[in-house]
Amino acid sequence: MAEPTVAAAPATRPVPQLVSVPLGLVRAARPRQWVKNVLVVAAPAAAGQLASRHTAVQLGIVFVLFTAAAAAVYLVNDARDADADRAHPVKCRRPVAAGDVPVPVAYGTGGVLALGALAGGAALCNTLTAALLAAYLAMQFAYCLRLKHVLVVDLAVVTTGFVMRAMIGGVALGIPLSRWFLITTGFGALFMVAAKRYSEAVQMKGGGATRVLLTEYTTGYLRFVWQLAAGVAVLGYCLWALENSGTWRQLSTIAFILAVLRYAVFADRGTAGAPEDVVLRDRPLAVIGLAWLAMYGMAVADL
Repeated sequence: MAEPTVAAAPATRPVPQLVSVPLGLVRAARPRQWVKNVLVVAAPAAAGQLASRHTAVQLGIVFVLFTAAAAAVYLVNDARDADADRAHPVKCRRPVAAGDVPVPVAYGTGGVLALGALAGGAALCNTLTAALLAAYLAMQFAYCLRLKHVLVVDLAVVTTGFVMRAMIGGVALGIPLSRWFLITTGFGALFMVAAKRYSEAVQMKGGGATRVLLTEYTTGYLRFVWQLAAGVAVLGYCLWALENSGTWRQLSTIAFILAVLRYAVFADRGTAGAPEDVVLRDRPLAVIGLAWLAMYGMAVADL
């Protein structure tokens, strides 16, 4: 009697890994954070120069370049912190820490994206755009290596990253940046960054996992920073709006102040740890934002 044939184990297919690594790279590039790069339209919008096809094309290019630069930073940061992230209850799910993306692949892809962003800025925009992207990458890599462990400097670096996003659209299109635009953008960004840190510090007190540097901040200090930044941002916007006689421009200050006050509700509760969630998911804040956008649009159109 013939012995039963034992079925051979199916050969391991490399396809899942070929799929999982690219998907892991996309996840490591933080797609949810790409909404921040919409700030590239801020300077042209403030100058009322969004109506041309050339502007739309240039802003689309700048958005892609800044997204590539930011993704490069995320990948290098995750590759550098892979060992520490594996011991973290939440960060262990990041693709590099989880093993979905090998550390050398993360470093290599980050390097390619960084070089691509710089080359694209020089070839498709202008020298100043490439220089601003280079400054952003240098500052963010320094943040990954050392600056994120330095009190106050970490807040300044993250804030400056937002300001650079807001500046680059104007730089690429040769639009002058007003002092009020820079003051409002800078302190508005500091408000959100400090509110995020404050929320993380509050959650840390409740037993939530968070970054080590927060043990050196006090919640009282972080509250002071976001309150101060919110006040200066509102003052800067009001001074900008009131130096012009346009009615809609002046009325837009109401919506701007309401938006700051609404966001401050989440900051005060300690639930502003994910700014993109607050901005995208809070319906009243969205309505206020649309009202501001409508009034600002009418101010730009001189209605």
